[in-house]
Amino acid sequence: MEVDHIEESQQGPSKPSNTRKTLIVPVDDAHPFDLESYISNYSGRTAIDRLIHILTIAPAIAAEAFQLCVQHIHQSRDPALYQNLLQAYEQLAAPAGVSLPNAMDIAELDVKWADETIQRNQADRVKLEVELKTYSNNMIKESIRMAHRDLGDFYRSTGDSGTALKHYTKSREFCTTSQHVLEMCMSILELLIEQRNYSHLTTYVFKADAAVDATTAAAGASASGSSTTPAVTASATASKKKSVERDNVQAKLDLATALSHLGQGNYEKAATGLLKVGPAKDLGDWIGKLIAPGDIAIYGTLCALATFPRAAIKAKISDNSVFSAYTEQEPYIRELVEAYTNSNFKTVLEILSRYSTRHYADIHLAPHVRDLTQLIRNSAVVLYFQPFASIKLDRMSAAFGWTIDEVEQHVVSLIQAGDIQGRVDSQNKILYAKKTNYRDELFARAIKAGMDIQETNQKLLLRMRLQQADLIVKPPKGSTHSGQQTGDFYLGD
Repeated sequence: MEVDHIEESQQGPSKPSNTRKTLIVPVDDAHPFDLESYISNYSGRTAIDRLIHILTIAPAIAAEAFQLCVQHIHQSRDPALYQNLLQAYEQLAAPAGVSLPNAMDIAELDVKWADETIQRNQADRVKLEVELKTYSNNMIKESIRMAHRDLGDFYRSTGDSGTALKHYTKSREFCTTSQHVLEMCMSILELLIEQRNYSHLTTYVFKADAAVDATTAAAGASASGSSTTPAVTASATASKKKSVERDNVQAKLDLATALSHLGQGNYEKAATGLLKVGPAKDLGDWIGKLIAPGDIAIYGTLCALATFPRAAIKAKISDNSVFSAYTEQEPYIRELVEAYTNSNFKTVLEILSRYSTRHYADIHLAPHVRDLTQLIRNSAVVLYFQPFASIKLDRMSAAFGWTIDEVEQHVVSLIQAGDIQGRVDSQNKILYAKKTNYRDELFARAIKAGMDIQETNQKLLLRMRLQQADLIVKPPKGSTHSGQQTGDFYLGD
């Protein structure tokens, strides 16, 4: 079933942040979406960003999203978010027959809270800047690093991402251990994920990975240097703690890498990265602050269905105990994978259509839903046709829930793309597989082998005749020739 109720215009998934899109998604019995249950999985700025995004694409629940967003804004330190929310709501293009209530009638910003928050932000900013100036004058590297870190956290919480990034990167100059570098990289990764700046994620993942290796090596050296029994016990405990911390950091780095690939349209790499992300407990405070466990299940499954062979899907999704824990958060994902592996493609497309609103509501996935759905649809058609030498299009129509004309259109496009080797009889509505003449292939391989042997024999005969004619130049003593083990140069070489 084609998702034709969604209107979208964009250039492609490679640069989602630079594309303009017009997107209207329905929320009804055929496309259920529980906003309150969905947003309860998130907190902080990511909850606000997701609510503003949902408000702009789903007019049916725009008023509810506006009210929830105001509640989350009152828990933040950035009153300017209300202006962004109000602007998005006022620019919302409501479909015909839907009247949106006035924003002030839904929820209004608490002016007193806004004034108090602005004053508190001003006081905290002055305090942190004075501390930084004092530490800079005293040339205390560790204190300067912490001051830059605290200022980065402050500006991030107040919505000034550019200044926050500036202070985080500035703190790198005053890091004295690899652990400090790691903390800086993780803070920047969180900020980049919030900004959906996918292209720069891998840079700091690489730096963080190097810092983790350096930290682990330092801990190992410290453990090996212990001599007394109490010291060995304490060192072993510290080493175990470091191992747990490394697992936690590695899970976050894997997730950041996968999101970078997803954001740039590299779906196969994104699927590989998402399927190896560790358990949710290893992601720590990233769960809720940046992403929900159900999101990992959806991203990984859709990317895998779009790019992996069916055997790999069963091995890497169905038999993956860690990833299965994520799919428990979204039960329909299991139904989707089961239907795909059992070749029940009509059910696959129905599930994709039913939960399309849930997919478009995700700020990371939304720019790629159409492309992923198309890739899954194409893969399903190719898999269905593989066992047949010929098949009537009306049979495919029943298997996919499409009209015969839709089936023919899809099949022709796949043939033109080279994904299906076959031809369509438009008059009789039959798809024929391209017949391979194995006898011709055998003769072609035999002729090529014969020509290769003939060419080799001609070279051998030429060399033998040169030897018989004594057309040989002896090399100087001590020199070697890479082409001749005897050390002789033939004039024919």
